Amino acid sequence: MQPRISMITLGVRNLATAIRFYEQGLGLPRMESPPEVAFFTLNGSWLGLYGREALAEDAGVSPAGSGFCGFSLAHNVDSETAVDEILALAVAAGGRLIKPAQKTFWGGYSGYFADPEGYLWEVAHNPFFWVGPKDEPPRTG
Repeated sequence: MQPRISMITLGVRNLATAIRFYEQGLGLPRMESPPEVAFFTLNGSWLGLYGREALAEDAGVSPAGSGFCGFSLAHNVDSETAVDEILALAVAAGGRLIKPAQKTFWGGYSGYFADPEGYLWEVAHNPFFWVGPKDEPPRTG
């Protein structure tokens, strides 16, 4: 079986603003790509940014969309300190803090931000389950 890589693609209204947020604000490594799309490498997957109208056309759906999309993206980190740091980076880069980081009912620590397009991201630390690379043990904190 061939290795599989997942890619999340966000349809964005302002590609330049979205690129700045993810590349300069959050420091995600950007891959070389054509001007109408941007790709960023993540740990085991990719993030793609594509014009909202063009992505909707490609999928054959209306680009109108409103309200809660019914999903959030999650970024899991290895410490509570890292949760706080990434939430602060997101806000400094133009994102909105939706839910400040706090202890969770399941024993972890998490908070939410919205990127400039309104996509919700949860930043979480789960001390019971590490989702990072197998050769990288979780830090405590």
